[in-house]
Order: sequence, then C-alpha cells, then structure tokens
Amino acid sequence: MTSIHPTLTPSELVDDYTPAPVVRSDVVYEGRVWDVVQEEADLGDAGRVTRDFVRHPGAVAVLAMRGEPGAEEVLVIRQYRHPIGAQEWEIPAGLLDVDGEPPHEAALRELYEEADLRAGRLDLLIDYASSPGGLSEQLRVFLARDLTDVSEDDRFEREEEELDMPTGWARLDDVVDAALAGRLHNPTLLMSCLAARAARDAGWAPLRAPDTPWSVHPAFAPKQ
Repeated sequence: MTSIHPTLTPSELVDDYTPAPVVRSDVVYEGRVWDVVQEEADLGDAGRVTRDFVRHPGAVAVLAMRGEPGAEEVLVIRQYRHPIGAQEWEIPAGLLDVDGEPPHEAALRELYEEADLRAGRLDLLIDYASSPGGLSEQLRVFLARDLTDVSEDDRFEREEEELDMPTGWARLDDVVDAALAGRLHNPTLLMSCLAARAARDAGWAPLRAPDTPWSVHPAFAPKQ
C-alpha cells in the first residue's frame, strides 16, 4: 500500500532545534518563578505569528528504584497541585534554580531534599519538553539506584506544599498499569516509569551517562 507519508529512517528521528527569528519579545506578566512572554516569530513563507508562552528555567526529576530484577519498586510522593486541584502521585523533582549547578547534581539534591535518600548510582533516563505549545520548560529525568536512607538528624526540613508529603514504594509494573488505566496523571511520573520499563526490558542498555550534554536546554547548550 502506497502512502503520501514517507517512511523515516532512524537517523531522521531527531528534533531540529533551530529557532525561528524573533521579531519582537515582551514580558506580559512577571511571576514569582516564571514569566509569561509574548513573542512575534518570522516563519518565512508561513508569515509571522504571535505566541504567548511561559518562559521556564527548566527542571530535573529523579526516579528512585530498588528491588530485584522484574520486581522493581519506585519511590512516589504525593503532593497537592493547585492548578489542577489534585493530590497527585509524583516523583522527586525541582527547578533548575541554582546558578551553576549541573543537572545531575540538582537531581541528587532533590532526591535528598524530597525523599531523604542518597543514590550510589545515577543514570540519565529520559529528556522531554513538558508542553512545547505553551511552555519553554525542558525536563531531564534520572534513574537513581543503590539507595541509602538519610539519617534522621541530617534530613532536609521541608515546608509549604512539601510539608508532610506522603511517600511510598510502588512496583514499577503496577505504576505503569495504573497509568494505562487512567488512574495516574502526572506526566513526569508516567514518562519516567514507561521509560524505565522499556529500558529494563532492553537490559538497561538505553540508559545514558548522568553528565550527558543537554544541548537543547539554553543554559547547558555548548557556547558558540
């Protein structure tokens, strides 16, 4: 059967990060953590378009895993998210808001601050753009293993919406099943667990080094 759509080769399956020329850029709302920006971009033959979006510093997340092969468990935390009015299950995550801090070190810090855990092994699991139609956030997810508990007198003091967050271990396969059944909705949790099961089924071969260059994030792109 013929198709008007070409079959792509593996080498063609890569996003092209070549920004369109920006004719105008204005901050229309300045927030506590991120801003709303309005930009006019020149798309060449397609003309100029105006888009409003959230300018975001980016974030990291960490999927903490323990257990025997085939029966792995992942750490989940429950946190209230007011924009959707829900107490949802997530994994430790945080903004890239410490100047000069490498992403993999930020992930280890979040694991310590939100889960009272330290990791003996850290691998890069997956990168993704959270909502490319309206948010500039790039997010990098790490897989943490060989875990140890932080002693009680050395634990981070949590506050505000992170205070008294319920935590627990859940089987990786159960999380994936709950996601596919529509019972879990946090995108980072879903994406990381789906990626972890795919990587596990491939013998963990797809995992990358934690300090793999992150060229699509403006703050970590190679300097010209």
